[in-house]
Amino acid sequence: MKKYLITSLMLGVCTLAMAKLPALSAEAKAKSDEAAGKAAWTSKVDAYQLCQAQDRVAAMYMASAQTAGKETKPATATPPCANPGSYVAAPANAAKPIEASGAHSPATTAASPPSSTVPDAVMNPARKP
Repeated sequence: MKKYLITSLMLGVCTLAMAKLPALSAEAKAKSDEAAGKAAWTSKVDAYQLCQAQDRVAAMYMASAQTAGKETKPATATPPCANPGSYVAAPANAAKPIEASGAHSPATTAASPPSSTVPDAVMNPARKP
């Protein structure tokens, strides 16, 4: 009996956890977009700092190997480290492209159907079968 009670309670908790969350407000969405942009910039800075550290370690290894008299081969050519620059927040009212703004076609085109009663043979007389 206890097993069934515990199982049903766990299923109830899981159901509550999977409930649909309310939609974000415009302010909350802007805040989350800002946080995502800052996180992306932070990861770029981390990659830049890692690249610089790897270059320093490789240079120290090459210098110590040469002073020890070991044979060294030339380093493999790699792209230089790209500095992401300072963080710049995206403008709040950035213009959306037409496709994302919801304005796909003028109201007159959308109100009338694109087809007509004229047969295809009349519209395209030069079409070959």
